[in-house]
Amino acid sequence: MKNKEIKEIHTLFKANGYITDETIALSVFLAMRLKKPLLVEGPAGTGKTEIAKVMATALKTDLIRLQCYEGLDAGHAIYEWNYQHQLLWLKMNEKTALTATDLEKSIFDEKFLMRRPLLEAISRKDKPPVLLIDEIDRADEAFESFLLEILSDWQVTIPEIGTIRAEHIPYVVITGNRTRELSEALRRRCLYLYVGYPDFEKELSIVRSKVPQIDDRLGEQICRFMVELRQLKLDKIPGVAETLDWAQALAALHIDNLDKTIVETTLGMVLKNWQDTRHVQMSLSELLEKTGVQRKF
Repeated sequence: MKNKEIKEIHTLFKANGYITDETIALSVFLAMRLKKPLLVEGPAGTGKTEIAKVMATALKTDLIRLQCYEGLDAGHAIYEWNYQHQLLWLKMNEKTALTATDLEKSIFDEKFLMRRPLLEAISRKDKPPVLLIDEIDRADEAFESFLLEILSDWQVTIPEIGTIRAEHIPYVVITGNRTRELSEALRRRCLYLYVGYPDFEKELSIVRSKVPQIDDRLGEQICRFMVELRQLKLDKIPGVAETLDWAQALAALHIDNLDKTIVETTLGMVLKNWQDTRHVQMSLSELLEKTGVQRKF
């Protein structure tokens, strides 16, 4: 595509350290233009969360993050009342001439309102923030249904205060690792982007961008090794995050070439499961041969 604005997104993301491609840039562009949530799925460690962070930096706006987890409810996602401050207020004013009705009204003032991520994102009055709803598949289906209502109406009703409507609809990025299937209703509400493991060229560009001090040959060997490693049947396939950790570690050790000993001693930077580690150790000579560094050690 030749769209100038999409090229600008490419440039902005690259300037902020994120190596993107046409599919990602187009998805971000359409989500911003159509004001629709962007649902980003893919394996862990492939840069899904980073899309929202870079968007916020590039747009010079705030990033508001809602980290999802099992048991997450509306109170932790939207708002809560600061009960301790309310009780203290009542204690301080119990001997005043205020009636019981006036006291009740006074404790449900906005100064006692604790704004959680969803309400914070809706109630911004200056410019729209980027709202990151991270790992939505960790929350239960009930919360997902509730979230769908918020994303549709862009308003929150607080019984004691009234309805708060968004003056500026936030840019929304929702990530998921596919640990459970999301509802069709949520999927229909969003634009969809799948971010998989990068190919060799893209991963090498990411390594060079994030670890500029790395030796060129070592960077290539690391990325070729990771491509081959991901072909194995592993329980936890390492993502780009692990590639960068490994590259930074080897660069810090002033290593400029992979060999079997180096891989064996630093494998814990890449694999976090003992069964995977054992499997790779048994296949290491073959992996290195496919990587093209067998003659280096």
